[in-house]
Amino acid sequence: MTVSILALETSSSLCGVALLTQSDQELRVHALEHDATAEHAERLLPMVDQLLARQGMGRSQLTAVAFGQGPGGFTGLRVACGVAQGMAFALDIPVIPVPSLLAVAARDSAPVVPGLLHVIVQDARMDEVYLAAYRVVAGRQEAGFEWEPVQAPILLGSSQVGRWLEHAAAGLPPSDGRDPAIRVLGDALLAYPGLRRELEGKAGLAIGEPLRPDASAVARMALRAWHAGQAVAPELAAPLYVRDKVAYTTLERQQGAGGNPRAPEFQVSLEAMRTEHLDDVADIEQRVQSFPWSRGNFADGLHAGYGAWVARLAGRTMGFCMTMFAPDVAHVLVIAVAPEGQRRGIGGLLLAHCENEARARGLPAMVLEVRPSNLNALEFYKHKGYELLAMRKDYYPAAQGRREDACVMQKALADIQGESA
Repeated sequence: MTVSILALETSSSLCGVALLTQSDQELRVHALEHDATAEHAERLLPMVDQLLARQGMGRSQLTAVAFGQGPGGFTGLRVACGVAQGMAFALDIPVIPVPSLLAVAARDSAPVVPGLLHVIVQDARMDEVYLAAYRVVAGRQEAGFEWEPVQAPILLGSSQVGRWLEHAAAGLPPSDGRDPAIRVLGDALLAYPGLRRELEGKAGLAIGEPLRPDASAVARMALRAWHAGQAVAPELAAPLYVRDKVAYTTLERQQGAGGNPRAPEFQVSLEAMRTEHLDDVADIEQRVQSFPWSRGNFADGLHAGYGAWVARLAGRTMGFCMTMFAPDVAHVLVIAVAPEGQRRGIGGLLLAHCENEARARGLPAMVLEVRPSNLNALEFYKHKGYELLAMRKDYYPAAQGRREDACVMQKALADIQGESA
């Protein structure tokens, strides 16, 4: 069987198309590129037709259409996604979205080193960068390895990258001084010379090339996704936007805001809890609770189908929550944040996510238990709108074989729409 994938990449000023064909005998990739700003919409389809004509192939012979999903320029992302969807609808074939920063990682000319953390920093303009991190792990595909996402794309100020890397390095095994633990690459290294100077010479860190994503790399990553069954229907394809907004609105400026919205210190991402998170979760639980759940307790919760999520920051698990969704109420079973991640809004983010999941299921209220002696937690939940509902006698184990009561707290959800932390 021959697989033929057309790839489109327009997340930067580089407008590129690539045609990948794989048969039993060989794999071939042919590409066309044009580097210019604001010309993607007029150039992309003619470049597609030109490339297909050069290879003697018609559109009807395509197996799938791939596109660089972003993050990147708004207009370029919309152009590539729209063209991919239009062609796929017309040809009745699937679409393969490929994160553009993953395509940069795939372009790295350095030897593949299992465990090495590849951190991609792309110029997002306005003194900001898009950052994502990937790790090479053993895989089942022909190449023998796969790219494991460690940090989903986020937006940071260029001055924040160094601190992000320090935070990420703290969660990695120590470097032996010869082989780096982290490799940084991407065109932000060229766009912001001060960033490169800041990173050069740091222990355990290697500086790679100032690469941008290109269509050939998108095509190669799309082939991996195709074999992994990750192609989607055209209507499900969408660009990956990271920047919430490019500038303040007129009303916001009138109210005193100026310039561009600031990037947060770091962005926390929420992920469904999986088996590979359990060691981190159990470690956090041990560090913050006097009578902690065991790793087996969390594993049992996952097996029972409870709603469970982890908060990830700079590639590290910083908090978690587990919730039981009963027919009439949602019950927060356990929620915790690592000591080094506290007072950053992570607990509020996790709790708000549980509440939104409960609303989505049509549940009217959320309940939880708190020790009366845990004054900080009581104040936190009161601030989030929880009220004391009842007391449960001798609910918690306590020191010296004694027991402690539990404050049962409840928050009505039905009339609260769209609340966030």
